[in-house]
Amino acid sequence: MTRMVMCRKYNQELPALDRQPFPGAKGEDIFNHISQKAWDEWQKHQTMLINERRLNMMDAADRKFLQGEMDKFFAGEEYAQAEGYVPPSE
Repeated sequence: MTRMVMCRKYNQELPALDRQPFPGAKGEDIFNHISQKAWDEWQKHQTMLINERRLNMMDAADRKFLQGEMDKFFAGEEYAQAEGYVPPSE
């Protein structure tokens, strides 16, 4: 049976992650309060930010920026977008 969580981003009960995305308190918080759907969306957005803004994951400032944007993304706050990106119309 799929584990469910009350997703912080969508404010509804959705299927949870299979395991913590990374160790520590932050990973545990995400595991317990973020759905697989929200995590997958963040992964896509994170990749876009890294590529478009040319972030260097070896740079502590870039990692801190990305961490902050992840927190905003999951909290439903306004978060950084890739400059000039227009989502495809369906």
